[in-house]
Amino acid sequence: MIEMSEANTASKATKQIVKEDLSKNLEYQRKKDAVPVKGIFRNFEVPGGQLEFVYKKYKPEPVKTYKFLDGEIRTIPLGVAKHLNKNGWYPIHKYTQDENGKTSQLIGQKVRRFAFQSLEFVDVDEFEHGDKQIITVKNL
Repeated sequence: MIEMSEANTASKATKQIVKEDLSKNLEYQRKKDAVPVKGIFRNFEVPGGQLEFVYKKYKPEPVKTYKFLDGEIRTIPLGVAKHLNKNGWYPIHKYTQDENGKTSQLIGQKVRRFAFQSLEFVDVDEFEHGDKQIITVKNL
């Protein structure tokens, strides 16, 4: 009986340490995502257009509304910039048939809708205006 009680105590202590590490890591990430970054917003889907969305990643933060115009230079939190770059695309899949008539995916394509590109180390005049698409090719 004493061994079980000691095991439970050790297990509870381990869980407490893990919770503390996660909360420290979460707080570190929240602070990192709050760092302001300067960049240019590009709307590839509607050139010259506007994008408006609400954003909240962490529980203690309020919901914020962001509005961006194509070509606008802004300073925003790093977390919002990451969100724009990671979630601003949609997939297009193409399929092919082999000699036996079996259908398989050949090319997956990501079409970027919008992006936020850092100007921290880039000169605005050298920045390319491009609506290049991201293409992935799968070997069969």
